[in-house]
Amino acid sequence: MSDIWKTLNQWPELILERLDDAGVARIVLNRPDKRNCWNRPLCNAFLESLDIIRADKELKVVITKGAGLVYSSGLDLNFLREVSNGPLLDWDRPNLTIQIAENLRAFPRIMIAQVHGYCLGGALGIMNCHDLVFAAEDAQLGMPEMLRGSFGQLVTATLLHSGLPVKKLALIALVGQNISGKEADALGIISQAVPTERLEAHTVAIAREIASRHLAPLEHHKITVQMGRDLSLSQAIALDQLVGARLRRAMDPLGDVDGYLKSQKGGANLNYKRPDVG
Repeated sequence: MSDIWKTLNQWPELILERLDDAGVARIVLNRPDKRNCWNRPLCNAFLESLDIIRADKELKVVITKGAGLVYSSGLDLNFLREVSNGPLLDWDRPNLTIQIAENLRAFPRIMIAQVHGYCLGGALGIMNCHDLVFAAEDAQLGMPEMLRGSFGQLVTATLLHSGLPVKKLALIALVGQNISGKEADALGIISQAVPTERLEAHTVAIAREIASRHLAPLEHHKITVQMGRDLSLSQAIALDQLVGARLRRAMDPLGDVDGYLKSQKGGANLNYKRPDVG
């Protein structure tokens, strides 16, 4: 099956598309001549694209990718200098990069990063805030901040909270040497590394599979993961119960038990689809 993408909206720095026959949207970072580094217009376009997706309940999964040779080389250093030299921000008004990171964590859709080429610095921090990450085996992930006199403010926190061992984090940050997609997979930084030539097909296939599910349990999974990761185990278990009660207000998780059990006779069957899924 060939994938047909339709453009929903377009900015000079970003393209928003949707898969013609599935509930999948795709955000393409479109500054290939600048290695898709994040500047103010790209940040604003990204946030606007999330608002467009939010309004469409048929869209359940969002893929982000970079145009051209790389996913993203990080923050545009001219933009970073502008922010650093600008007026002091109110403490409750984070900068655009942090807004994007927090939006990705809280956004009520499954966010998938499709990473090829370079993913560096702030872009690595943004990648870490996705729910799933598929990367080319030869992709290059890294933290070059130490080389220019910083320490990677967003990426350090997100890698630490991802469960990466402290000494592995220190090696990546202090030495500044990139790791491959295959190495990132072994460290648990990404979901899966795949051969470069299969990356897009694999990512879209997974997105299609997830989009065939009911939106409510997808959203509630994300609530428990993104809130529960910041809690103690006992608090996370309590949160599961509260989120489960909220889910039951949105849909009946046991509404088609007989149909599900029938579909699973003879072994696991991932092709089962609830009758209330559009």
